[in-house]
Amino acid sequence: MLFFSIYNQKGVPLLYYSLQHYLSLAGSLIFIPLVIVPAMGGTDGDTATVISTMLLISGITTILHSYFGTRLPLVQGSSFVYLAPVLVIMNSREYRNLAENKFKDIMKELQGAIIVGAIFQSVLGCSGLMSLLLRLINPIVVAPTIATVGLAFLSYGFPQASSCVEISIPQILLLLIFTLYLRGVSFSGHRIFQVYAVPLSVAVVWAYAFFLTDGGAYDYKGCNPDIPSSNILSDACREHAFTMKHCRTDASSAWRTAAWVRVPYPLQWGIPTFHLKTSIIMIIVSMIASVDSVGTYHSASLLVISRPPTPGIVSRGIAMEGFCSILAGLWGTGSGSTTLTENVHTIDITKVASRRAVELGALLLILFSFFGKVGALLASIPQALAVSVLCFIWALIVALGLSTLQYGQTSTFRNITIVGLSLFFSLSIPAYFQQYQPDSSFILPSYLVPYAAASNGPVHTGSKEVDFAINGLLSMNMVVAFSVAFILDNTVPGTRQERGVYVWSNVLDLVNDPTLVADFSLPRKVALFFGWAKCIGA
Repeated sequence: MLFFSIYNQKGVPLLYYSLQHYLSLAGSLIFIPLVIVPAMGGTDGDTATVISTMLLISGITTILHSYFGTRLPLVQGSSFVYLAPVLVIMNSREYRNLAENKFKDIMKELQGAIIVGAIFQSVLGCSGLMSLLLRLINPIVVAPTIATVGLAFLSYGFPQASSCVEISIPQILLLLIFTLYLRGVSFSGHRIFQVYAVPLSVAVVWAYAFFLTDGGAYDYKGCNPDIPSSNILSDACREHAFTMKHCRTDASSAWRTAAWVRVPYPLQWGIPTFHLKTSIIMIIVSMIASVDSVGTYHSASLLVISRPPTPGIVSRGIAMEGFCSILAGLWGTGSGSTTLTENVHTIDITKVASRRAVELGALLLILFSFFGKVGALLASIPQALAVSVLCFIWALIVALGLSTLQYGQTSTFRNITIVGLSLFFSLSIPAYFQQYQPDSSFILPSYLVPYAAASNGPVHTGSKEVDFAINGLLSMNMVVAFSVAFILDNTVPGTRQERGVYVWSNVLDLVNDPTLVADFSLPRKVALFFGWAKCIGA
């Protein structure tokens, strides 16, 4: 059994173990706001506020999940599953303008949609419907769905990272060196390059970018670093404005404008707005996020207690994730809350699985969220550097998704065909919907055009709300992959062994297994069958 308990350790060792979990999660906790807030028209100060809010909600929800969810040492945070629908919603026709309150309007729209999707997710978990859904979902469905979460950002990734190749290329190369070539190097028994590849590489490249800026690499005669207002009037400066904005480390005003102490509070962006079209999108996305989380529960449970999670644990975890996403919607993080897969990678490498370490790290996140300058410092990371890291993380998501196939028979023609068709149509069908570009091509940057299909797609039912939802969903790769794989896998004949059905996908097997439920009373067995363990405390 792989469980290294450090509950009796005090002080520095516990703090060290907690920090190593959260440093490995920097990509999900920090870089998503760095992508979405500028795209929503937010200022540098808004980016800092969203990052601080993300830290607060991640800390609170991690503690809640640790005590009332799966009770596994897992960290809650913003998931890349929500990134594509967020980009779809923010690029709808009504927000393609330069309105003064564009950021807050989009954020309130996202808050409302996330809250509705979170309520659905809570019902899915607590009612037992998640246990029934697990009977129909297995690795052949999960693998292409998760893989396409990363593939969805093909058109966004390197085109954005290349806005400053002096930063992005060294960042990607350094990540490759740390994770592949130096992964076996250890100091005092700790593989720092493998565990801390992201924060170490970001620190090195950020310092390198600072020296470039301070050394005058981006100084142009007569041009002021205050981008872009001071340069648009000069033809000589206008051609350098793009480089200065994306490469200079002092281009962000977040540090200068942020308060030292600021406590994120609910409804800080205003009262959430609720619309049917965005709510439908988030309901479907919350279900896919649940599938992603269940896969993480499975991997973590095998590492920590050497057996898959029971249906009761799964239902309880999904119900709590729904509640946590409601909090994320109320505070306005711009994304739902899910279990972060990177945490399992850290447990696997370090062989440390302690809820207390995770909870201590969560408390530190809450503390840091109260200091506005912490969020401002993180918001000052050049976007080209952030997107470079995301390119690496999205590639890993693709690989992690496909690695799920190891639980099934990957060599059978049935499974090869289902996975191949799911991946192909997940790229091809959205490409068809995405070719319906906005009426004026200059309204959106080219890398955001693929996410504008919801308002311009080919589906016309007579209802603008339904049209937006259908066009938006079918323009998202993960939704198409999940739909195709789900339908084919549950209609094409195949044995349980061939399909790779998880142990906990059939609650009947669990209820009849005396080694797992010997201490359960009859009412608890009945509750377990229906997945109601969350509601009665089983």
